Amino acid sequence: MAIFTGSGVAIVTPMKDNLEVNYDKLEELIDFHVKGGTDCIVIAGTTGEGATLSMEEHRNVIRAAVEFTRHRIPVVAGTGSNCTKTAIQLTQEAEEDGADGALIVTPYYNKATQTGLIKHYSQIASETKLPIILYNVPSRTGVGFDVSTVAALAEHKNIAAIKEASGNIGYTAKVAAKCGDKIDIYSGNDDMIVPIMSLGGKGVISVLSNVLPKETHQMTQYCLENNFAAASELQLKYLRLINDLFMEVNPIPVKEAMNQLGMPSGPCRMPLLDMSDEHKAAMQATLRAYGMLS
Repeated sequence: MAIFTGSGVAIVTPMKDNLEVNYDKLEELIDFHVKGGTDCIVIAGTTGEGATLSMEEHRNVIRAAVEFTRHRIPVVAGTGSNCTKTAIQLTQEAEEDGADGALIVTPYYNKATQTGLIKHYSQIASETKLPIILYNVPSRTGVGFDVSTVAALAEHKNIAAIKEASGNIGYTAKVAAKCGDKIDIYSGNDDMIVPIMSLGGKGVISVLSNVLPKETHQMTQYCLENNFAAASELQLKYLRLINDLFMEVNPIPVKEAMNQLGMPSGPCRMPLLDMSDEHKAAMQATLRAYGMLS
């Protein structure tokens, strides 16, 4: 069984002006997503600034997301690390605190071999009962999965899915062909939701959903209903906004968009800075063009 089907939000971690985590705003955002049709909360990932949360904050944010969601939809916790021992600890803590799954990015900076990746993930998966989503994003980590590596990992009973953010639809097709129903595929790029779901993908782990949860959910629902014409219409309609949400490194633009929309998420933690004035103006123009700002 899939951890979820449809639209999972790679939710931001809202911050106060002093850069402490704003738990009140996080609760508001989770309620907004549940009411807006989002199918899964993905907490403490890239968009959630997991890399700059302390170990204590990381656990507290996941624990809070589970508490605020109240089992209405699944919660998947970002528990990746470039240290296998740390990834195991984070995953076990997420399991103890009630998460429904774990999203684990390829070990960054170390640049493990493919054999190293297999051992890394196999060891983590053997130390938890949580279903694991592999996270393939070589533009961020410097290393990606070979198709044969994904196929090998798909044999592990606790490895359930892959978040595919390589941007290479040919690679995704090869994973789908090689692995079949042994592993679920989620799009990790909002501009590839429809192409990936047309290859059998189960949904998306989305940045766009932070600002357009209903529309992102609807796009995935059309795909699940095999109404790819309607899904493609939404994909293309929102392409300008999707692109603008990556005009600077994620999550800088999505936090700026949310702040402009009256959904305060605060600043990013350093080394990420506020959006440039030029890009702020461009984002404002795009939001107005979609009727999201008066």
